[in-house]
Amino acid sequence: MTSGGADYAFECVGSTEVVTSAIQSCCEGWGLTVTLGVPKVKPEITAHYALFLSGRTLKGSLFGGWKPKSDIPNLVDMYVRKELNLDEFITHNLQFEDINKAFDLMIEGKCLRCVIQMPN
Repeated sequence: MTSGGADYAFECVGSTEVVTSAIQSCCEGWGLTVTLGVPKVKPEITAHYALFLSGRTLKGSLFGGWKPKSDIPNLVDMYVRKELNLDEFITHNLQFEDINKAFDLMIEGKCLRCVIQMPN
């Protein structure tokens, strides 16, 4: 199909079997597999070592490459300075005792973001 393999392969479902297949599907020399999914079971992958010796690369990406320790404080600063508008994404403000309603809204796809107000 690709006459030698894919240049890029992406695993997005959290399946270690798909990671292995993606590595195998990449072309020798420069094929890159990026794994985005988080496995729920069996987090180990199995791949023949020669796949990597031939130039294939496996790369993981969590949070799109963001570094939470430094990037989240920067986002908070941007929000405080009104450079980042997050308020428009809040669709519901609920009291803590209505937390189950927030989960129901989320499961039903009826909210974008719920803010839970904690009691004083």
